[in-house]
Amino acid sequence: MADLDGKVALVTGAGSGIGAATAARLADSGVGGLVLTDRDAGALTAVAARLDRPDLRLLTHLGDVTDEAAWLALEEQVRGKFGRLDYAVANAGIAHGEPLAEHSFDAWRRVLAVNLDGTFLTIRSTLRLIREGGRGGAIVVVASAAAVKPEPGTAAYAASKAGVLQLARVAAKEGAPDRIRVNAILPGGVQTPIWRDVPFFQQLVQEAGDEQAAFDRMAALATPLGRYATPDEVASQIAFLLSDAAATITGAALVTDGGYTL
Repeated sequence: MADLDGKVALVTGAGSGIGAATAARLADSGVGGLVLTDRDAGALTAVAARLDRPDLRLLTHLGDVTDEAAWLALEEQVRGKFGRLDYAVANAGIAHGEPLAEHSFDAWRRVLAVNLDGTFLTIRSTLRLIREGGRGGAIVVVASAAAVKPEPGTAAYAASKAGVLQLARVAAKEGAPDRIRVNAILPGGVQTPIWRDVPFFQQLVQEAGDEQAAFDRMAALATPLGRYATPDEVASQIAFLLSDAAATITGAALVTDGGYTL
């Protein structure tokens, strides 16, 4: 996408899954600079090493998206290294599955902190940075189909993603005067490592024999198209929402779930 050439983009949760795929997709699309954040040092280093383009300027940041002081420091690093920010992808998140009546309050607070507080801090910092440039830009927030379709055992995750969706809509209205578009993408099933933190998926892997078989079994049960998305497919959709091809799209919720929410 030619309109991405030379621009600077930030991706949270860039160490794996959708975040890693998005970093690769943006690098392939010609961005001039990438700011990659994750709390897993090894994963972040591995993703950066795979972005093999000599003219691509990289800034990697190891840290927790819930750390306000770290975000303030990162803002200064972005200003110092690039002098601008054009795009951001608020992707970092965690999953948890537990029935409400038995739900641990600690688990509830942990999920809300990463998924909702972390997204708030991401949007706050990136809105500032993009606005300072005076050229407009775009932010994509990775929500989830769980934001609009309730399922048993998803209380904390679903509530956090519903909050993220509304946060993106508010940001879209606030960013519009500065030509900053903000959209949410709502994936259904995606074959990412986040599932490894979900107890029922761990059990399903044991029953089915491996992760791919577990994904196939889940998709067959609840997804009309009969398969889950790959991280690369979602990354391409994110790149579209960032690009000028989506120039009149803001405050939207792109549901990409194979028909799961029908």
